Amino acid sequence: MRARVIPALILALVAMMINVPEARAQVVGGFDFSRAEVSVTGLQVPWALAFLPDGSALASERNTGRIMRVRPGQAPAQAAVINGVSASGESGLLGIAVSPSYAQDGWVYAYFTSTSGDNRLVRFQLSAPQTQTVLFSGVPSATIHDGGRIAFGPDGMLYVATGDAGATSNAQNLNSPAGKILRMTPTGGIPSGNPFANSRVWSYGHRNVQGLAWDGQGRMYATEFGQNTWDEINQIVAGGNYGWPTCEGNCGNSSFRNPIVTWTTAQASPSGLAYANNTLFAAGLRGQRLWAVPLTGSGSAGTPVAEFQSAYGRLRAVAVGPDGWLWVATSNRDGRGTPVAQDDRIIRVPPATSGGDTTPPTAPAGLVASGTTAAGTTLTWRPSTDNVGVTGYDVLRAAGSSGGAFAQVGTSATTSFTNTGLTPGTTYRYQVRARDAAGNLSPVSNTVTVTTSPGGGTGGCSVTATTQSQWQTGYVVQPVTVTNTGTSTINGWTVTFSLPSGHTTTGYWNAVITTGAQTVTVRNSPNNGTLAPGQSTSFGFQASRPGGDSQTPSGYQCTSP
Repeated sequence: MRARVIPALILALVAMMINVPEARAQVVGGFDFSRAEVSVTGLQVPWALAFLPDGSALASERNTGRIMRVRPGQAPAQAAVINGVSASGESGLLGIAVSPSYAQDGWVYAYFTSTSGDNRLVRFQLSAPQTQTVLFSGVPSATIHDGGRIAFGPDGMLYVATGDAGATSNAQNLNSPAGKILRMTPTGGIPSGNPFANSRVWSYGHRNVQGLAWDGQGRMYATEFGQNTWDEINQIVAGGNYGWPTCEGNCGNSSFRNPIVTWTTAQASPSGLAYANNTLFAAGLRGQRLWAVPLTGSGSAGTPVAEFQSAYGRLRAVAVGPDGWLWVATSNRDGRGTPVAQDDRIIRVPPATSGGDTTPPTAPAGLVASGTTAAGTTLTWRPSTDNVGVTGYDVLRAAGSSGGAFAQVGTSATTSFTNTGLTPGTTYRYQVRARDAAGNLSPVSNTVTVTTSPGGGTGGCSVTATTQSQWQTGYVVQPVTVTNTGTSTINGWTVTFSLPSGHTTTGYWNAVITTGAQTVTVRNSPNNGTLAPGQSTSFGFQASRPGGDSQTPSGYQCTSP
């Protein structure tokens, strides 16, 4: 009898083992979802996230009109309140964005439903948050379908997603800004290169876009709320018509562009969108999940994978932070969720590592400063090494030749960094540290001490250019920072540089560009030519180049009257 029982028990145990689901590593799109952590609590309906150079984030609160400054493990702190927000239903304070040249200009942008009855765009500086300048207004608003996501593209232009405001005819009306994706300059103007003359409209036929992102090749994507049947992710092209209200999902009509992904509205209701590691991440509200959508080489979609299914409730915003982690914000206090005591929350997902990497990079070495002027200096150093790869560097600064704490003043993906806006005749100390994909920080580098010059003459300027993004046939250079290095105000500046053979400028902003052969001459625009001593401004441009050519412009020089 005993001899029969033991084999039976063994067989039962084997059967149980066979029926146990195989353990699956939750690594999707380069992030380890098994190590996700709640990093911020106590927010009130956060709608958008935008990051500052020091690594902290700004979070807009739809119903309160507040912009909160958040850091992992710390209580949110109020940074600004947007004037005249009208919050009802889906309307209120919506998208926010930080200027690509924030270190020089300090601009923060916000899009919201106003008490004047429209949706509008303003900008302000955190140093004077109640001084808010309206850049664009008159977008139809309603308690539903207000769109609201704003983001700077790789071309330096500001893109604004609008909804149809409940009036479906708006989406196909090119004279209405509703139901569109708009493209405008950082000051709200109409840039060169838009598909429709004298118009900010970039694409149309949209019902309610709430997510914008660009992949590594500069291709643009947007999430779209369907009506009753299909939610979408679309690849956005200039002048594209995306079909609403004629159709929803795949149209089967060559006049309209089809989405690259569709879901039922119960599976998604997608809002925020982010890109990393050749993957789009779409935050689902009704779907209560985060969709990871792998992209193919042509920009079409592979098989989407759902994470966080019902784990944290409704998900509104998603963004990749400067720390390399994926940040996701909940929307459980928006009247349609079931909040818990900690809501609303920000969840952070670390980058995937092999075997739980805890090894920090080596310290950067050979930190030196060069090109020091009255208002800036350029730092260079030798690269760090790491077992899984260095993802970037943090630049730290302290005032004076001794004493005082170092604070982070910027980040760099390369082994150089230009710090502008310094005070003439002042001493600073700098250090650099490296980061890897797991968030490990290296020891700091050697310390370099810099004393800015007192300035001289009746003017003078310097120029520093940063290549923001590149793809096979083009690139974007921004910010190109112009700094008054003299002791007197200058009332105009001119920058010249050389384009490699075969390259052509295809767009520019915040300046006036003329090209003769391969020499490019850039002059200030009417609103940024006057610079006080130590003050900086910036411009940017986009250029095309032959395939396979990896060169970028060189020989930047600045002169002033």
